[in-house]
Amino acid sequence: MPELPEVEVVRRGLAAAIVGRSVTDVTVLHPRPVRAHPDGPTGFVTSLTGRTFDVPARRGKFLWMPFRDGDALLAHLGMSGQFRLDAPAAPLQRHARVLIDLDDDVQLRFVDQRMFGGLSLAPGGAELPVQVTHIARDLLDPEVDLAGVVRRIKAKRSAIKRVLLDQRVVSGIGNIYADEALWVARVHPETPADRLSTHTLGALLCAARDVMGAALAQGGTSFDALYVNVNGESGYFNRDLHVYGREGEACERCGTPIRRVAFTNRSSHFCPGCQRRR
Repeated sequence: MPELPEVEVVRRGLAAAIVGRSVTDVTVLHPRPVRAHPDGPTGFVTSLTGRTFDVPARRGKFLWMPFRDGDALLAHLGMSGQFRLDAPAAPLQRHARVLIDLDDDVQLRFVDQRMFGGLSLAPGGAELPVQVTHIARDLLDPEVDLAGVVRRIKAKRSAIKRVLLDQRVVSGIGNIYADEALWVARVHPETPADRLSTHTLGALLCAARDVMGAALAQGGTSFDALYVNVNGESGYFNRDLHVYGREGEACERCGTPIRRVAFTNRSSHFCPGCQRRR
């Protein structure tokens, strides 16, 4: 699933292309991605046509494209959602689901193989869609209150990795970057959050921020074609991962083989040598 760095890469790509552009036509090729729209595909087409985009925004993994009239197009990429910018006559991607024609002869395409993602209109949502109000600020947000995030985490008794993935506590951190941040901070993923000191939690959040910043600088993390930017390019941060996807390899810090264990239908990767449970 695209995490904060990948969504921010997409946001920046959209910002460079759609600001000030008006929607001239919309084609829904499959109804599932617009399932949240109350009036179905026909209503979705009508609600977008004629509107003009403003600067795209993001909180955590949620992305929205404000319109200059105060509403917004809300998007969640799910497991495999992509936005692609193409000429209208260019061949369609195999899993293209929604086509949005702009007034500069560019077509914005929502492509989603697994169709867990979706698009919906957020009335009055240009500043912050109501669907996103429960999502906490992320660590790359200049207005995030790090001390407040530490307090919220410290109040939890759940395993620290589970808390990091709770988008109501701090947003944008997914499985990959949680594993990487925990390795940097030398924290075992199953350590109860309330057992960690305020200093350790602060260091962990700084590690998560730095890891995601480094990933953003490399265009995000791509393991396959399910994540690419708006121009179809992959990210390269997977080359710099320390633990995620490296089961059995020697830890770069202590030489202990990296371990992978089951975690809520996913996996956790950690070093049992230098990430000891407390």
